[in-house]
Amino acid sequence: MTRRLVVEADGGSRGNPGPAGYGALVTDALTGEVLAERFDSLGTTTNNVAEYSGLVAGLQAAGELAPGADVEVRMDSKLVVEQMSGRWQIKDPNMRKLAATARQAMGGLGRVSYTWVPRARNTRADKLANQAMDAAAGLSGGSRSRAARSGSGSGEGASRAADKEPGGAQPPAAGPASAGDAAANGEPGREKVRGWGPARGTATTTLLLRHGQTPLSAERRFAGRGDVPLTELGREQADAAAARLAARGGIDVIVSSPLRRARRTADAVAQAAGVAVVTDEDLAETDFGKWEGMTFGEAGAQFPGEMAAWLADPDAAPPGGESFAAVGHRVQAALDRLLAAYPGQTVVVVSHVTPIKTLLRHALLAPQAALFRIHLDVASLSEVDWFDDGPAVVRSVNDTAHLR
Repeated sequence: MTRRLVVEADGGSRGNPGPAGYGALVTDALTGEVLAERFDSLGTTTNNVAEYSGLVAGLQAAGELAPGADVEVRMDSKLVVEQMSGRWQIKDPNMRKLAATARQAMGGLGRVSYTWVPRARNTRADKLANQAMDAAAGLSGGSRSRAARSGSGSGEGASRAADKEPGGAQPPAAGPASAGDAAANGEPGREKVRGWGPARGTATTTLLLRHGQTPLSAERRFAGRGDVPLTELGREQADAAAARLAARGGIDVIVSSPLRRARRTADAVAQAAGVAVVTDEDLAETDFGKWEGMTFGEAGAQFPGEMAAWLADPDAAPPGGESFAAVGHRVQAALDRLLAAYPGQTVVVVSHVTPIKTLLRHALLAPQAALFRIHLDVASLSEVDWFDDGPAVVRSVNDTAHLR
């Protein structure tokens, strides 16, 4: 199985150009364990040079740790992410050289993807970059050295581990719970709460709506990528949810899974509330592979070993299907895009059981096992506020008042 790593990188210049430095860290995508840290001062240069330098350092560290690994790069530089993703042209000759250096650093790795994250969710790389900038400016507390450490599961390497799930957001220490101490007690997926503080800034509100009933959900069967329709009751449920959301008001946009059962539900809300629907492929349900259409008992009887592994390991997938770890990765990417596109707005997210549970789990900083401990009825609503300084607040879960 190909190893998956996450690179968090940042860089900055105080003056642009001015005293500059970069920071980068590499974590295990499954456990969140910090495997390496790199930071260094760059003398006097620009923000762009510093940001690309952080990217190169992170990619090089990942290649040294696990040649051939798949890597997700997370940065708060929209410029670097869009240029390295190939979506923005690079016209400046100096920037082309920087991008070429970064591509060269990717040579020993497997698939490399790029995700933009808000600055508040890139705090660890930002802290390292600021240490380096302090050194470049000749301030105390900075360091011109590069630091790399192997995570051992104890001591400093463990105490710096981030949210224990792939794609997990990293809130600042001022938030309701810090994931910076995620592995402090040595148990994967359990966060030590550092303390509570009020969230600051403007919240983006997500109203998480599960689609209405389908023939498979009525019989409690695995329903993944199969494009099943709503039942007559499911259409009534979608209309009831739409009426409730329209009465609530204040909805700015609807973001939906592309699957028919979700789109039918989203279209009902759009018609009632008078707002547009956009689709996001990453909000689709888990691919359950050969289990599609089976009951839990049927799948367990035919695939006992695979079922046991799936229940025990988020990186295990149903035969021919998709793991919960992979779902978490893409749902986090969808959330990051949503928060970037609709800051401070109210967004109805129409999706499925696993993606909605995953969003709730991320908001709560809960371990992967929480997916099995959340119940969501068809056409239920859950509400989460995502603040622009990092923390999230869950306001309701599995609200079905409109169905009674």
